[in-house]
Amino acid sequence: MRIRPRRRAALAGAVALGMLAPLTVSGPAEAGTHSLDEAFSRVLVKRVTGKNVNKHLKAFQAIADANGGNRAAGSPGYDASRDYVANKLRRAGYKVQLQPINFVENWSENSAPVLAQQSPTPKTYTPGTDFFTFRPSPPGDVTAEVQGVDLTLPPAPAPNTSTSGCEAADFAGFVSGRIALIQRGTCPFVNKVQNAKAAGATGIIVFNEGQPGRTDPSPLDIGEWRAGIPMVFSSFAVGNELAANPGTVVRLKVDANLVLGTNHNVIAESRGGNPGNVVMVGAHLDSVPEGPGINDNGSGSGAILETALQMSKFPVRNKVRFAFWAAEEIGLLGSDQYVAALSEAERDRIRLYLNFDMVASPNYAFKLYDGDDSDATGSPAGPPGSAQIENRLEKFFDGRGLGHVGTDFDGRSDYGPFIAIGIPSGGIFTGAEGIKTPAEAALFGGTAGVAYDVCYHVACDTLANANQTALDVNADAIADSTARYAFSTRSIPDRNRALMLTGRAGNAAR
Repeated sequence: MRIRPRRRAALAGAVALGMLAPLTVSGPAEAGTHSLDEAFSRVLVKRVTGKNVNKHLKAFQAIADANGGNRAAGSPGYDASRDYVANKLRRAGYKVQLQPINFVENWSENSAPVLAQQSPTPKTYTPGTDFFTFRPSPPGDVTAEVQGVDLTLPPAPAPNTSTSGCEAADFAGFVSGRIALIQRGTCPFVNKVQNAKAAGATGIIVFNEGQPGRTDPSPLDIGEWRAGIPMVFSSFAVGNELAANPGTVVRLKVDANLVLGTNHNVIAESRGGNPGNVVMVGAHLDSVPEGPGINDNGSGSGAILETALQMSKFPVRNKVRFAFWAAEEIGLLGSDQYVAALSEAERDRIRLYLNFDMVASPNYAFKLYDGDDSDATGSPAGPPGSAQIENRLEKFFDGRGLGHVGTDFDGRSDYGPFIAIGIPSGGIFTGAEGIKTPAEAALFGGTAGVAYDVCYHVACDTLANANQTALDVNADAIADSTARYAFSTRSIPDRNRALMLTGRAGNAAR
């Protein structure tokens, strides 16, 4: 039912007055907040409209138009986007921090890389045929024994099955000082690289997994350099050969120049709320260099910005922290470096993380991150509490009679670093380069057999590419979940207790 202006103002006033009383309660208790979070949700959903979010998308488009057509990491367009968001948040009363993060500004090779067996049988592999430098590898020249890490040989017939190097536990028997031999597989390369470094590897050889279409090497760029050790990506044949001969000593050399640049995450925190119970809401702010990135991800950034601006008018029970991530498109660098810098105590204070990346795809589907792995495909369930987040979002869509489907935690967006340390996560995604199924077309409309976003990562991801229906619905869904968790996280289990019960505590501490 539409609320008339007088009734809307009265409701807003009543909610605002009603919110003040619970804030005087000491400690984390949240008893009696159910009706309050319900009322606040209704008010915030009314205020966060697709029309207002679209104003931010227009601003991002204007910024890109004035700065070479994009808002990519390291560009003037990104800096202008950062300043636009930060200034609005400051004026709304938030405590705003610009957190510096590093990214690769320039990388080049001075000479061809070297990968050669030294013993027991000398053999030199050919760069460009047998292997490539794993860009942006730091320079380095190391000769050491190779050690395989949780390899699946021969590979399973289905693609994307190897978990080699995905978990710190995979390196339990790894000998510090050796070169890590890691198989391509299900998790992001960055996870493998960071785990290898933490285990004391002096070099990294990642080899292709081995199924048809996944045998040859290629000059991949993962945007990850922080391991500080030389890295190459080889064919399956090379990896299989090295794995077959334990004790093989290899020389691995990369002769490269690596220049780092600096961008900033924009972190905005509510002035009020329990600092020991933080609700985080995030979206990446950067585009790819090829275009202005209005759906990817002006849509998510604009939606959480408008939610933050409207939420600033009310007190909250829990501390709410909005994050606009830098350099997501080149390796989740903003969120990854943010999480890496948190102390264990700071991690414990973050009760949950909500991620919104691409929420206005033109051929959209309403996809909710599969926190409980009910789809039983791909990656496992998120940390304890992720299922409850998915359920909360499902209730919003169900309440409007709107269909929804699950989407896998595949590591392609900024929830990845939070999940890795056991923070429950969830969010909404409307699809990227994947193809819409007939079942999805029947559920959401649109066109089956066509990508959710035909302008994904190209120049046509402009204002005209953002679907206003999807934007309007998802803006409301974002406002609803943020408002509810701002007042009550009763459904979300304590991180440390949940991790101990599920045996994931060691994982979270890595």
